[in-house]
Parts: sequence; structure tokens; C-alpha cells
Amino acid sequence: MSAPRKLAAILAADVAGYSRLTGLDEEGTLKRLRKLRRELINPAVSLHRGRIVKTTGDGILIEFPSVVDAVRCALDMQRGMDGRNVDVPTEQRIEFRVGINLGDVMVEGDDLLGDGVNVAARLEGIAEPGGIRISDAAYQQVRDKLDARFEDAGEQQLKNIARPVRVYRVLLNGPAPSSRPALPLPDKPSIAVLPFENMSGDPEQEYFADGVVEDIITALSRMRWLFVIARNSSFTYKGRAADVKQVSRELGVRYILEGSVRKAANRVRITGQLIDSGTGAHLWADRFDGTLEDVFDLQDQVTASVVGTIGPKLEQAEIERAKRKPTDSLDAYDYFLRGLAALHQFTHEGNNDALNLLYKAIKLDPEFAAAYGLAARCYAQRMANGWIIDREREIAETARLARRAAQVGKDDAAALCGAGLSLALVVHDLEDGAALIERALVLNPNLATAWHFGGIVTGWLGRPEEAIEYFARAMRLSPLDPLIGHMQTGMAFAQFFTGRHDEAGAEAAKAVREAPNWAPAYLMAAASAAFVGRTDEARSAVMKLLQLAPGYRVSNLREVYPLRRPQDLAKFEEGLRKAGLPE
Repeated sequence: MSAPRKLAAILAADVAGYSRLTGLDEEGTLKRLRKLRRELINPAVSLHRGRIVKTTGDGILIEFPSVVDAVRCALDMQRGMDGRNVDVPTEQRIEFRVGINLGDVMVEGDDLLGDGVNVAARLEGIAEPGGIRISDAAYQQVRDKLDARFEDAGEQQLKNIARPVRVYRVLLNGPAPSSRPALPLPDKPSIAVLPFENMSGDPEQEYFADGVVEDIITALSRMRWLFVIARNSSFTYKGRAADVKQVSRELGVRYILEGSVRKAANRVRITGQLIDSGTGAHLWADRFDGTLEDVFDLQDQVTASVVGTIGPKLEQAEIERAKRKPTDSLDAYDYFLRGLAALHQFTHEGNNDALNLLYKAIKLDPEFAAAYGLAARCYAQRMANGWIIDREREIAETARLARRAAQVGKDDAAALCGAGLSLALVVHDLEDGAALIERALVLNPNLATAWHFGGIVTGWLGRPEEAIEYFARAMRLSPLDPLIGHMQTGMAFAQFFTGRHDEAGAEAAKAVREAPNWAPAYLMAAASAAFVGRTDEARSAVMKLLQLAPGYRVSNLREVYPLRRPQDLAKFEEGLRKAGLPE
């Protein structure tokens, strides 16, 4: 019998910068949060007829009978916080992010599940501290009914949500809510490349504009003297107007590169402008025209111009090193870009589509290292999500793709790190996998993905303290990464194997909030809770895990996780056995 369903207004909220606040003063932060819930949040929820579904660490999920009630409650919460933060130092302020959606939900006891809940959680994730974001479905119910103004933020692709969602920012009868806490600038020139606008008039060409930007980011990342924000964080600004100073604060960079791509028939035009966020000055702007066959050369021109503007003393040899075509076949490159877009959907269907497209790219160009590396990553994603069908065949194919990527892509950092993770996760070849990732980091120390994957493999090799440093570096290079929940899961694993079970639990709780469909996050939430005696919490995490991945058992953990140290595997199995995972 299927679970009952209903239409509900869902409010999801969490504390912005919670880890930073607890790092500064854990006891004081928790005390203030308890007081806020008692004096502000609970009364507001009761006044507006809400029901608290659950609280998770720094977050809360609330159900309302109407969207009007939900938004009124959110407004009361945020206005109440403004008053409480007046005399509090900036670095100690508690600020909530709120997301609201109207959608169909599944009822499971007192809990609510499904896309109606997931969309609200994703909206909360893109809201500014002190801000409220609502879906179009919610907006249609409250427009002209409340003492608030709404700003259309455009359609946005929310993480793990199949279709784009039109999003609205709620303005509290004043200026837009404050931005995220500013990240400090690195000790070297820093830049973020925002998604270029697709000017082709054809939404189907989005993948091409995204691919152009991806290649520019890759080329800039090879400059060792330059700090480059990862593609995954830059692309969180896709489809919405972005204030340069806000982007600078949120990503912790001085320079912003933005632009557009127009592709019509066989002609391509790339425009770009480089902005100093500190002064707002436009340091450089230019337009590059050519044929489709010239697209790599056009990207080189953009990269060289930007590099020449930021670092006039840069040796020309470094610029020339950035000019490396990924393939001589434009058709193969096109299939690769389409495959990359499909993989970034992080769905089973998208994974299958990506593999098909990448195999086409490889057939057209058997020397295309990036395509081999990305195809190997598809199999790694299949393993992590339990999508493997023919285990022996897929392990063998992963090994073939990964080793071919390493063979033909000795200087391609992205291909090498994808191959390295795939060898470690799917083939259980930790040494070769780690060596490929380290080679990638030598080639491109700005590659957040390589630091992320390096943290995973280093932890499996039994060096959890080192793994913690890798994950911290990855999250600084890509602070808004859609895969931040996966990084937090890796951090939780590393903390768990150092014996810091409370810290592991806190990281796992954050990972569950960021990636509620990521099974490993629940594994670590269960194991860490069990080790500190939080039995109910551990068993709840196991229940969620088995809903996502019914095949998990204590006896098959070693098939998925290639933990080198026997004591790590034994501890992992012990924690999950205590948490109630079936043998």
C-alpha cells in the first residue's frame, strides 16, 4: 500500500554559517539557538497554525495549512531576528535562511517526504542569510495578499530537482536581505568566472555556452599564482542576476569575469568583461568573433586577455600552456559538452544519457582523455548510488576507461582525478587512484574536484587527518558547490576515523541537509550517532538509508568502501551494527 499524499505549504529554515558560529563559541551559540526557538520561532509557528515536522541540528522543517501562513511566519521570524541582532557583533550574529514551497508530499507517520519538501529545502539553500526564497507555486498563492514585495529571481536548476523552478525573493519592505558572511580574500589574485549568457535564442544551446565557460575556468586554473573558484560554485549563479559585490563576498574573490556566447549556424561570438569587485571598475572588456572551427582559439584569446590584465608580469609561457585543445574533433567536443551537462543532473537517467554521449565522443576521437575520465566518473556515480547492474562487467569497463584516460591524458588534471576516483571506488585500486589524483593536483592546484576526490581516497588509505585538510581545501575553492553535501560526508568519514564522533555526527547532519538523497551521508550519521549512544537517532538514519538504498548490509560494506586499515572497516561495521543495519 502506497503512502498517503497531500498538498502542503512547506517551510525549511537553517542557520547560515552554523559551523563558523559553533567554531567561535559552540556553547554560547547553542544556548542562543535554544532561546530563539523558545522565544521567537515556536510562538511564530503556533501563531500561524504551523506544525514543526522535525528539527535537525541547525535546521527546522515546518508544515502550514496555507502558503500565506507560511510566508507570514517567515516574515515574523526574519523581522524578529533583525531586532535581536542590532547589538550583536557581525561575526556572532545568528541569521536564518528560509525556503518555502507549495507541493505534493508523502505522509509517513509524523514525517513528510517527496519533492514538495525537497524543493523547499533547496530554496532555503540558495537564500541569503536573513532572506526568504519561495517557489513560483507558492508565489501564485501569496501575490498581492501580504505586506511584502517580491523579486523575480528567474528559473533556477535546483540540486537533485528534475525541472527548473522559478524562484522569487521576498523583500521585507526594504532592501534585499543581507548577503552571506564574507569569505576572506586569498593571499593571491582570485577570480570567479560566472556562467556566460546564452545569446543564441535557443535554450538547447545552453550546454555550449556552459562548455565555453568550463574551458575558460580550466585554463585559468592552471595558473599557479591565481586562485580560481570551481565551476560548481560559479554555476550556482546561473539564470539569475548577480550583484558583483555580493558574488565577491560569497565566494571570497577580487575579480569577476562575466560574458555571453552567441552561436548561430557556423559563427560564434564570445564577449567578456572583467570587473574588480573591490572598486566596481571594469578592467577589461572585449568581443571575439570567429567560426565554429575557431572556438578553441576564441577561448584561448579570452583566457590570455584576462590573464594579461590581472597579471601583467606573467610569463607568456604560462599563457601558452593554457592553450591546449581538448580534442581536434568538434563533433566529439560537442558530445562531451552534452555528456557533461547530463552528468551534472546527478540522476540515474542523466547518468545513462551522459555515458551514451561520452561513448560517442570517444568513438569520434579515441585520444580524447577528458571523455574517458568523465565516462569513468559515470561508473563511479553508479557505484556510489547503487545503480550498478552487471558488477563484474562494469568494474572491468571502469578500469579500462580510467587507465585509458591516464594514458592519453597525462597533462589533463580533470581527466586524471576522475580516473583516480573511479579506480579507487569501483576497482578498489587505491594506490593507482591516489597517484592519479596527486598528479592532477600537481598540474592544477585550483581544481576543487581533485581536492574532494583526494580527500576521499586519502581517507580510505587510512590517513584521515590528511583527508580533513583535503576536504577543507575543496570547500574553500568551491564554497557553493552543489556537491558540498558529498564533501561534508567525506569530512564526516574522516572525523569518524579519527575518533571525533561528535564532529562526525555534526558533519553528517549537514550532509543530510545538503544532500538528502545521498546514501553515504546516512551511513555516517548512523555510525557516529551509535558510537555516542544516540540510539534513536542512529536507527532513524538507518531507516532513511534503507529507503534510499535497500541493498546495504553490514556484510557488504567492504564491497563498496575500500578501507585499507582493517580497524577502520571493523569500526565502521561495529557502528552500523549498533545502529541496526541488517547483517
